[in-house]
Amino acid sequence: MDAHRVPMLGSCALAVAVLTFFASASEPRAQAAISSAAAATSNLASRAMPPPGVEFDATMRGRILQQSPLPAPPKDPTNRFADDENAARFGQALFFDTRLSKNGLHSCATCHDPDKGFADGRSLAEGAHVGRRHSPSIYNSAHQRWLFWDGRADSAWSQALQPIENELELDLDRVAVARLVAGDSVLRSAYTRTFGAIADVSKLPAHAKPTTSAGEIDLANAWNAMEAAERESVNRVFANVGKSLAAYERLLTSTTSAFDRFASALRRDDAEAQKLYPDAAKRGLALFVGKANCRLCHAGPLFSDGEFHNIGVPTLDRKPPRDPGRREGIERLQRDPFNAAGAFSDDPEGEHAREIAQLAATADTWGQFRTPSLRNVARTAPYMHQGQFATLGDVLHYYSTLEGTVPAGHHGEQVMKALALGTGEIADIEAFLESLTDESLPKALRAPPARASIEDLPRRAGR
Repeated sequence: MDAHRVPMLGSCALAVAVLTFFASASEPRAQAAISSAAAATSNLASRAMPPPGVEFDATMRGRILQQSPLPAPPKDPTNRFADDENAARFGQALFFDTRLSKNGLHSCATCHDPDKGFADGRSLAEGAHVGRRHSPSIYNSAHQRWLFWDGRADSAWSQALQPIENELELDLDRVAVARLVAGDSVLRSAYTRTFGAIADVSKLPAHAKPTTSAGEIDLANAWNAMEAAERESVNRVFANVGKSLAAYERLLTSTTSAFDRFASALRRDDAEAQKLYPDAAKRGLALFVGKANCRLCHAGPLFSDGEFHNIGVPTLDRKPPRDPGRREGIERLQRDPFNAAGAFSDDPEGEHAREIAQLAATADTWGQFRTPSLRNVARTAPYMHQGQFATLGDVLHYYSTLEGTVPAGHHGEQVMKALALGTGEIADIEAFLESLTDESLPKALRAPPARASIEDLPRRAGR
């Protein structure tokens, strides 16, 4: 599929319209405006409801079975610690550690709260300051080829590093991270048992990082004053911190939803088990894989094509769009020293590394954002990359009416067609999306591990 343009193809309109339920949260005024607009949906002509029993023909059945089950995450050759239990335990400790923030108040879990579907329930991420985009859920993120809404990271470990140094998020720096790990006896023990000896960083500046931000000149000067070997040592520790965080996040999966159980029953021809799946969800599923063809972009077991699109959704403040999205993301990815082709990748000449050079930040990529997974989507409201919509009903209302839509790009791309969904169809699609919920993640993975369990990590061979 062309990641740079989503053509409107008549009966495929719903697929394009529902190609992204960008998980985010809405600001009060925008939320109120959109929610009130959603009430107009009831004025649409309701279509005749299908009979309670829904039958799937062979074609539909085949399409349904392509959406489940979700397999184990693909291997990440750029991170040889991706499936290392020690690294995952260490990463879990770091994920909940507020010392990874400059003010000591925030952690990765601030924006990726286990109790909120590993999102944050806000329209825009809020750490040290309010950000410009919503924090997407990190459930099943190990399946994503590109990370962030704009795809500016090409691995889970390189993605995990950026919020730590982002002025709007945790607002720390890599030297402070290295000093934290080296100076805390438990973290130091966990690090050395997994990655080997850590360099002596006690004589380095308290804070330093490479940056071009006008407000961080002192940090840049301190970084540039360090010896090259010192900078390399700090970068190595920083990269390993990211690889540990990614190893933990790799365990955050949602794979056994009501839909998955229905698909399994369908595969086994278990008629009794199929009856447990609500009729409304079946009708919504029929729309999803049938005439609506939502699977055009929410394809496969992840319910995402993993690509980038501009669907003309209105901005949170109702002003013209200013976020370049994928175009800026490609440029940042190619400059990132922690990308798949960089010195800290464990596969710098592999397939992932070669893909970076093939990316082009063309005009068509301006304003595009990644199609999110729909798994657990009902638990990560509000929606879209800025949280423009408070509920799934609001999202579907937008696709029904295209109220407030803005041009999809700057080169006269085709305008999406309003779907004019009936209230019954909206309810059925919502029921189906609700059935994608699975929050059976073990409680032990939803909180920081006990420090004693970190100290007891086994030493790896050769460490």
